[in-house]
Amino acid sequence: MSIIPSYIKLYNSGELHDRIKKLEAILTDCRLCPRNCRKNRLKGEFGICKAGAELMVSSVFSHFGEESPLVGYGGSGTIFLTHCNLRCIFCQNYDISHSGEGKEVTADEFSGYMIYLQKLGCHNINFVTPTHYAPQIIASLPKAVEMGLELPLVWNCGGYESAEVIKLLDGIVDIYMPDFKYGSSAPAKKYSKAPDYPDIVKKVLKEMHRQVGVLKMDNRGIAYKGLLIRHLIMPDGLAGTKEAVEFIAKKLSPDSYVNIMDQYRPCYKAFDYHEIARRITPEEYEEAIRLAREVGLHRGF
Repeated sequence: MSIIPSYIKLYNSGELHDRIKKLEAILTDCRLCPRNCRKNRLKGEFGICKAGAELMVSSVFSHFGEESPLVGYGGSGTIFLTHCNLRCIFCQNYDISHSGEGKEVTADEFSGYMIYLQKLGCHNINFVTPTHYAPQIIASLPKAVEMGLELPLVWNCGGYESAEVIKLLDGIVDIYMPDFKYGSSAPAKKYSKAPDYPDIVKKVLKEMHRQVGVLKMDNRGIAYKGLLIRHLIMPDGLAGTKEAVEFIAKKLSPDSYVNIMDQYRPCYKAFDYHEIARRITPEEYEEAIRLAREVGLHRGF
């Protein structure tokens, strides 16, 4: 089954270059995420995410630990971007997101990474935590297309996105893979300093769903388009699983693919907060699955 990624059509029409110009203009008054720091990153200013004008990459590899529709038999071509706009205090990748582990790369080098992953036999190009580098990532696409890139693009993000930016990605991104981290404001404020997270993520998920719909797979079970939502269960129900699954089932689709994740473990500064300084229990996981099934969700978990 041969599927032509949508960004190739935009490249051929010239629309991709117009989108790049619009995204790059945002860097002069950065509002790539809801933090709206309004910094001029092209002049060396830094906002909350700590990202500058140049792409910073932590690692590039074929990932076999992602969801099965992304992994298939060739792996997901993963590019970990350095820094993060959300900066959760329990982040498992805090060395990358908070400490800035990684190196600056040029657009041509980034294009080369995508081609390298394609040659490895990966099924997609998976941008991990890409929000704060959206202009630079998309600007690297034309060169990659000219070099023969033809894999679906995965936008693997925290869910705290700018609606303006997500709309500019329409027809470029094939698979959106956002987190739905919090169903209520209090924990979002306490652990990520983002009290507006629940409202933001709901608007963003609606836009992503409008663009790509539910997750679609080919006859091998490998995803080529759609929305895949991650929800990490936290101790004591702090992630708001009930609110999250009800929204997904009722406002998006009961056919939504939702990965209800049980791998929370206290990292970084989580031990400073007694309520999240432990792993979840089997009973907490079973309760989350029950809530998802109760509202009609049936794919992913």
